[in-house]
Amino acid sequence: MLPHDRSSFTQGLEIADGTLYEGTGLRGSSVLRAGDPLSGAARHEVRLPAEFFGEGITVTGDRIWQLTWQEGVAFERDRATLRELRRVEYPGEGWGLCFDGNRLVMSDGSDRLTFRDPETFAQVGEVSVTREGSPVEELNELECAGGQVWANVWGSDEIMRIDPANGQVTAVVNAEGLLPPEQRAGADVLNGIAAVPGTDEFLITGKNWPSMFRVRFVPA
Repeated sequence: MLPHDRSSFTQGLEIADGTLYEGTGLRGSSVLRAGDPLSGAARHEVRLPAEFFGEGITVTGDRIWQLTWQEGVAFERDRATLRELRRVEYPGEGWGLCFDGNRLVMSDGSDRLTFRDPETFAQVGEVSVTREGSPVEELNELECAGGQVWANVWGSDEIMRIDPANGQVTAVVNAEGLLPPEQRAGADVLNGIAAVPGTDEFLITGKNWPSMFRVRFVPA
């Protein structure tokens, strides 16, 4: 168990080169911060303009992409300074985002994952996600790891492992009970998953959770 800023309405979580990047939501208080993955302490952060509701983030080389919920705008930022470089528009909502090394993978709250060019943000493909033949909707925060896409499902304690080639769910993680009962007061839903580089472990947290958890997913 690791500390997490309880004021953070977590929308995106990612570790790169020893830095934990976190994007948060809510209009008027959405931020992107870079911090220490062990202490959770922020090294620096930037605030989105008040009219934007921040969503998922991902690192692509020396840049970071940050989605917005209903504003249809993605922010491209300099990774070292978090300074805004440009804004790119997209249709529909923005929820989760990750980078598989070649493409951006984006969720919008539906059962669809959209693939985008990491330089232009242009759509280059999409896939519908199914679990045993049924659509999986409300796909939220994403993490690309090991050729697979891990997805929080909004409002649930489940994390799905998705094969991006066909959209099939290949494993389901049950994170129910992860947050101790004494920390439940004021905490919102599970959301936030970051692969720990060089390991088979992940950091996971939730909106307004006081803790992050370093975990390994194992068969039941």
